[in-house]
Amino acid sequence: MPPGPQPLPIFGNLFLFRKSFNDLHCILQSLHAKFGPIITLHFGSRPAIFVADRFLAHQALVQNGAVFAHRPPAFDGREQVVITTANYGSTWRVLRRNLTAEMLHTSRLKSYSHARKIVLGRLLRLLKLQSDQSGDHSVQVMDQFRNSMFSLLALMCFGDELEDNKIKEIGDVERDLMRTFSEMSMISILPKVTIIMFYKQGKKMLRLQEEARRLIIPLILDRKKVKQENNNNKQRFSSYIDTLLDVKLPEENRSLNVEEILGLCSEFLNGGTDNTSALLQWIMANLVKYPRIQEKLFAEMKRVMGKEERMVKEDDLHKMPYLKAVVLEGFRRHPPLRFLMPHAVTEDVALNGYLIPRDGSVNFMIGDMGMDPKVWEDPTSFTPERFLSRDGEGFDITGSKEIKMMPFGAGRRICPGYALAILHLEYFVANLVWSFEWKAPDGYDVNMEQQYEFSVRMKHPLQALLYPRF
Repeated sequence: MPPGPQPLPIFGNLFLFRKSFNDLHCILQSLHAKFGPIITLHFGSRPAIFVADRFLAHQALVQNGAVFAHRPPAFDGREQVVITTANYGSTWRVLRRNLTAEMLHTSRLKSYSHARKIVLGRLLRLLKLQSDQSGDHSVQVMDQFRNSMFSLLALMCFGDELEDNKIKEIGDVERDLMRTFSEMSMISILPKVTIIMFYKQGKKMLRLQEEARRLIIPLILDRKKVKQENNNNKQRFSSYIDTLLDVKLPEENRSLNVEEILGLCSEFLNGGTDNTSALLQWIMANLVKYPRIQEKLFAEMKRVMGKEERMVKEDDLHKMPYLKAVVLEGFRRHPPLRFLMPHAVTEDVALNGYLIPRDGSVNFMIGDMGMDPKVWEDPTSFTPERFLSRDGEGFDITGSKEIKMMPFGAGRRICPGYALAILHLEYFVANLVWSFEWKAPDGYDVNMEQQYEFSVRMKHPLQALLYPRF
């Protein structure tokens, strides 16, 4: 097996984490420097392999994608009917195909342009109101970013008629669920004798899950009733719930039950909210910290937009290569996650001359791959120009040919929503810069220190002065 620190009986390498599992990233960086690009840690009886090399990641996830496409077993031994954690097999294929062919298909994404315009308009009006009220004082924007992203996904998930107060209720519960899940994220690899440490978090998780059931299950039942009433006229439904009502699990030849639809809805909402809103804040922080980049981006938009336009349209985004470069540099410099969801192998295999055991987990360090100085010149700088390709070809963020960074993963388990995330970021960044000039308050230096929660956040949230351009 790959090298690593000597484990203790029963507890393995838990002694490395005396303070918190949030130290994992820093500890792994030091271990990789000592032992090499692929290392092993032991948590109880399960070994955990950590890979920090882009070539090894490509070899595993792309060249041997089918072998490395499984997930480690859940703590309770049951397979969950969600795309993220389902085993690689027929159920996973059906669920993923439904998401990509229905909700994330190009035509369907275009049909939700009106929802994006509504949510963006609300965000711009709120920011202008805060700017007017604050005067010469800065405003914090992270909560507004998160609420906007969640609202947009909630409309896609439950339908356009969902009321604002219901969106807020569901958003609050889902946010608390994600925070609690983050606190418990290491539970699946811990020895059972240590699980008692997570008793309070587990109790809180059960309470929040029950609250989510109370809020979301009635929405599922309402959509089911409407679908049955309109089944004869063959109306095409638009919400994510509507597509899930048509799904048949192949192995059991049955429809999804309400609890399974609830889990898939939560996955859809959380997968595109925290990570996207966190990255939106990182990008805007860099535009505040480096006014030259903001000015260059605004100049590009002026060349594309008419002077009378008050909002950047989605059809204009493809005409803005520097905007795309800014977003890609955001993904490279500030990937929302420290690691991919753990992978597992279907059988004992070799990687770089080492054994990868069937009962272990394989983890890929996203952030380190986008900071490789052998690939990226001056990797710590925020330089969108590096993505302005001279030959006119776009950068392959999927890593199918070569992995240079992998914010969405790679291979068969790549995040199916990566195109939607890029669209949301380009659309919101463009309009935030088109509508406001973003400046740092006098004497304020944007602090780019990271804080590791479920997603990689700014430890000190962005504060900025917003000056409406119109």
